[in-house]
Amino acid sequence: MYNVLICDDDKAILNSIEIYLKHEGYNVLKAENGRQAVEIADGNEIHCCIMDIMMPVMDGISATLKIREKYRFPIIFLSAKSEDTEKIAGLSFGGDDYVTKPFNPLELLARVKSQIRRYTSLGSLEHKEGVITTGGLSLDTVAKTVTVDGESVKLTATELGILQTLMENLGRVLSASQIYEKVWREPAMYSDEKTVTVHIRRIREKIEINPKEPKYLQVVWGIGYKIDKL
Repeated sequence: MYNVLICDDDKAILNSIEIYLKHEGYNVLKAENGRQAVEIADGNEIHCCIMDIMMPVMDGISATLKIREKYRFPIIFLSAKSEDTEKIAGLSFGGDDYVTKPFNPLELLARVKSQIRRYTSLGSLEHKEGVITTGGLSLDTVAKTVTVDGESVKLTATELGILQTLMENLGRVLSASQIYEKVWREPAMYSDEKTVTVHIRRIREKIEINPKEPKYLQVVWGIGYKIDKL
């Protein structure tokens, strides 16, 4: 049984999340401020933490910085602020994911499952030649298979070609024309940007928990697409 720590000063949110997690078989530990969360982390084996940012006594960022001195278990931030700057700040201070309030409990549950799968599989992963990995996304260029957090994802040949092209260029932004030339093996003059866009959308639907807030396949508006090294 995996232990999930929930930290939020709103008892209604604590109890609501607890219901969903327990229904899926997780053991839940609750804290109402960052200081309590740090104390619980010191006394228990935690597999995932859901951390509110704005709290009394000790806020979520401060608690995360304290936890990161000793532990590497995944932390999912909760916040009422949806600005990109807030998300970037939260992730840069040691968070693994970010969910904006109000949130869909089922989406939060999916993110918890994803983070735990990734965290618990890290110790058993072996490096294989021909395998490209970033975060929980892994592509075997020899076997032509894709997994996300250890779970197999079925892609069409074209989708696989696009994903492989982007993963072979981690961190680099590729335009729709560049992707078209590499995957379709035709000059860009014959390309249709909408064709690439449609395939990108389908890939997102298969590899992202929330395609509207992608973790892996990013759009750089006006330029193209990229997958960062996580």
